[in-house]
Amino acid sequence: MTQIDARDSVPTMSGSPHSPDWTAISAAVADLDGPVVVVDVDALEFNIADVARRAGGVPIRVASKSLRVRGIIEDILARDGFAGVLAYDLAEAHWLATASSITDVLVGYPTANRHAIAALAADEVAAARVTLLVDSIEGIDLICAAVPAPAPPIRVAIDVDASLRAPVVGHIGVWRSPVHDTAQASALARAIIARPQLRLVGAMSYEAQIAGVGDAAGNLLHRSMIRVMQRRSAAELRTRRARVIAAIQEVADLEFVNAGGTGSIEFTATDPSVTDIAAGSGFFGGHLFDTYRHFQPAPAMAFGLTVVRRPATDVITCHGGGWVASGPPGPDRLPRPVWPAGLRYFDREAAGEVQTPLRGPAAATLSIGDRVWFRHSKSGETAEHTDEIVLVRSGQIVGRHRTYRGEGKCFL
Repeated sequence: MTQIDARDSVPTMSGSPHSPDWTAISAAVADLDGPVVVVDVDALEFNIADVARRAGGVPIRVASKSLRVRGIIEDILARDGFAGVLAYDLAEAHWLATASSITDVLVGYPTANRHAIAALAADEVAAARVTLLVDSIEGIDLICAAVPAPAPPIRVAIDVDASLRAPVVGHIGVWRSPVHDTAQASALARAIIARPQLRLVGAMSYEAQIAGVGDAAGNLLHRSMIRVMQRRSAAELRTRRARVIAAIQEVADLEFVNAGGTGSIEFTATDPSVTDIAAGSGFFGGHLFDTYRHFQPAPAMAFGLTVVRRPATDVITCHGGGWVASGPPGPDRLPRPVWPAGLRYFDREAAGEVQTPLRGPAAATLSIGDRVWFRHSKSGETAEHTDEIVLVRSGQIVGRHRTYRGEGKCFL
């Protein structure tokens, strides 16, 4: 039977700034039942410092979807160089703004949740701390209809499309906002200020084709094409974004302009129209970031599954494992077995909902009850599978944090 190589077709970065000691990590959590999710504190500290260094003094807005652990979000925000949260759901933003010391939360996606909008408007503290994202007249009309009268104005920001519209190939980037040019941005800004239920305070512009696409995987032609596309997109976006933000500022004074992502921090930091940069995935360092050339996050998070079967001498089966990442389905979305080295998926089963068989020479060395360690493709999605993460340093448990799930929260 053919197997999928756990390393798939993407090379792991050499010269990693921090290589986890899997033997020591396994020993530290040996008494805990699996699955167990571990954060290597030294690797996390490296990643936090590296994100701040790459931003060159521009504040980093922490993208909560890539963490989903409130204790770690709060810890990062307490450090120099970090300010505010980029949330992924309005109910989540409301909770963060009232259950913690977090005072600046931008919801990074539009919402059509009328009950959540009404609850925000009715909460004076949350309404002063949370900003909603809008990109259409229909969207602002929905918000206005959900806001009870009288109520303080709802803070809103305009989502500006950062995709590249290239000749021949067309749209390059994610399909987000329909607001692409100055005329569209100005018209939406004027519509917002005409509604007394709303207050325009910011803008956002996420360049996914730069931040979310690695340039160190594939053959030479593929890598070269990615780099050319990203250079052209960066040049076009810098000029257009400046014009669009200027058009919005003719209508309203903006408190912030958010942009970027973990993969584009250096570029975004040099854009004078941007006041803060979003970053999240780089803190835990999921294996998708092994495909980036210009930075190397340390693998800070991993999850351990327990061996429960031995179907053959060179095959073991782990309990659980189907923690597959969102996005285009493919081998790069599978968790990657990293220790013991050399374990591979079976292509007919891969990462299973309840059990995951693995094959390779290391399987012969494992016994029932032993642990296999995996790196997730992305970051925050891991937290949806566990109530807590365990902090480990130098082979010792040094703390624990409840995940969103562990705090009884499920937003998406």
